[in-house]
Amino acid sequence: MAAISPKSIKELREKSGAGMMDCKKALQEAEGDLDLAMDKLREAGLGKAAKKAGNVAAEGLVTILINDDFTKATMTEVNSQTDFVAKNENFINLTKEITAHVQAEGCTETEQLLETTINGKNFQEYLNEKIATIGENLVARKMVTVSTDNGVINGYVHNGRVGVLLAAECAPEAKEKTVDLLKKVAMYAASMKPTVISYKDLDPEFVAKENAAIIAEIEKENEELVRLGKPLKRIPEFVSRSQLTEEALAAAEENMKEELKAQNKPEKIWDKIIPGQIARYIEDNTQLDQQFALLSQKYVMNDKQTVEEAIAECDASIKLVEYVRFELGEGIEKKEEDFAAEVAKQMGK
Repeated sequence: MAAISPKSIKELREKSGAGMMDCKKALQEAEGDLDLAMDKLREAGLGKAAKKAGNVAAEGLVTILINDDFTKATMTEVNSQTDFVAKNENFINLTKEITAHVQAEGCTETEQLLETTINGKNFQEYLNEKIATIGENLVARKMVTVSTDNGVINGYVHNGRVGVLLAAECAPEAKEKTVDLLKKVAMYAASMKPTVISYKDLDPEFVAKENAAIIAEIEKENEELVRLGKPLKRIPEFVSRSQLTEEALAAAEENMKEELKAQNKPEKIWDKIIPGQIARYIEDNTQLDQQFALLSQKYVMNDKQTVEEAIAECDASIKLVEYVRFELGEGIEKKEEDFAAEVAKQMGK
């Protein structure tokens, strides 16, 4: 049997995306002929695809496809077992082809996708062939398509691991600048991880639960600050704008007036002091919104503004209507393995 160099194995693996030992075996059977080894990988593949389908696929790529007029966008998460395969050109092209297919077919979940036909084949058969060639289990796990008739859509993918789509309604004359703004806000959302567009979208039960938890955390921090002799943090009454009713704000304003009166501040200057205090009160009492609601977060390109204020400054007609964020492998239970032991096992040591 011909000796196979590590260089040849590496070249075949990069070309095919197949596993290391599969490449070595194919080259041995092909007596070092790279093209023949590629054929052998394809011929041997389908029988192995079923075995690989049981392996955990938690790596991969998030991919976005946006049409030319920014009125339709599709985002998919296609998983592989290893980061190595996720960087392979064959896998990258596969994710692009699947994303385009999802957009064309309008699929919204994996089960629906598996029933479609792609390149003249049943999708499952098509995917099995790719599993065989690439040498790892592959899963088209998540997909979404967003479209609009009276606005635009844009998105952003960070290193193939985090993807964001944003849709906005806007005036016809504002579409071009809205497209640009949405890209910037999507980049921001990829990093800051908001879960909803507005505080109005937060579940009331979640708000109430977090209200108690946040206050308890700050009280605990203050105990340590007392011990260290440092200034204490303000303890909020509330954590979301949804809790700041007109009555709550009016009561807060009355308390501020009482404090100013106790400080002997002239009443004629209260109207210059109170607006700033109200703004600070709202900021202190909306910590949950600042963590989870996109519009309430500080905008990274101008941290003196919220995202909502930055959007309004761009154009008053812009209104965010849809937000989707995918994070690679989120929700998948990964199997921890000793990589060195796994390699040794594959090499028969």
